[in-house]
Amino acid sequence: MSETTVQPSVSLPLKGPFTPEKLRDFLARPLIARFATVTAQGKPHVVPVWFEWDGTHLWVTLDRRSQKYRNMLVNPYCAVTIDETWGGLRFIGAIFEGTVELIDQPEEWARDFVRKVYTRYMGEEGLCARTIQRMINEGQHVVAKITPHKILTWDDTGGPAPVG
Repeated sequence: MSETTVQPSVSLPLKGPFTPEKLRDFLARPLIARFATVTAQGKPHVVPVWFEWDGTHLWVTLDRRSQKYRNMLVNPYCAVTIDETWGGLRFIGAIFEGTVELIDQPEEWARDFVRKVYTRYMGEEGLCARTIQRMINEGQHVVAKITPHKILTWDDTGGPAPVG
């Protein structure tokens, strides 16, 4: 498995005010995504996750023991919301809907990908934290490669600020 790279020649199913470049710039920031799957009983399951965007696919690291992993074994569809509120009616974001491919081999690639994503959020020094080291070394890593069928974006950052 190769490194994720930006592939600007791919046409994205993008709706709303974002251009592919604006989407790239927005998702380059270490924002928290909310990852939604459906349980085998048909109930929604939403969890916060860290992610990586390569210009074509959204990538999320998972643990094989997690509920979201078990959900995707039954139903490979998901929705992901990544947004930011600036206060008042000022907000910006994107919703991805798509299919998931679960990748866990080669095992060292999955572990390296987890390190890459953790570094994005924690920095090199943050990787030294005992909890992060335990998560990296003891995790049963799976990487979810999300192919978006629809990307809905909004940008209301010019809206009214809170009064105060």
